[in-house]
Amino acid sequence: MALSPKRVKHRKVQRGRIHGIATRGCELDQGEFALVALEPFWLKANQIEAARVAMNRRMNRKGKVWIRIFPDKPYSKKPAETRMGKGKGAPEYWVAVIKPGQIIFEVAGVDREIAESAMQLAGSKLPFKTKIAYSNVVE
Repeated sequence: MALSPKRVKHRKVQRGRIHGIATRGCELDQGEFALVALEPFWLKANQIEAARVAMNRRMNRKGKVWIRIFPDKPYSKKPAETRMGKGKGAPEYWVAVIKPGQIIFEVAGVDREIAESAMQLAGSKLPFKTKIAYSNVVE
């Protein structure tokens, strides 16, 4: 089941632009390792789920994974071969707005090699560049 909000104030929102780097959600809170975004992107709910599943499988469901992002922006799209006008299209799927420096996943409770391997695999599932960050406790 893909992530999506239970209810929203507005069914459709304007696109907007992704400016600057993340000032919130850019420090480790719970975990020892983190996967950090290096590029701005709109990340779909199914892409988040694919990365999460891959990470959990690589770690053999040991340790704990925190998802630090949530897709709360509706992405609307008009049907193919539709004439211009007649209003905005229906919401197609949900996206999370990702800024450079934002933490996407955090992991704790597994050793460094397994965590790095899992993070690398999860990063390969995502359509932008990522890096692995470590807490001060680990280094």
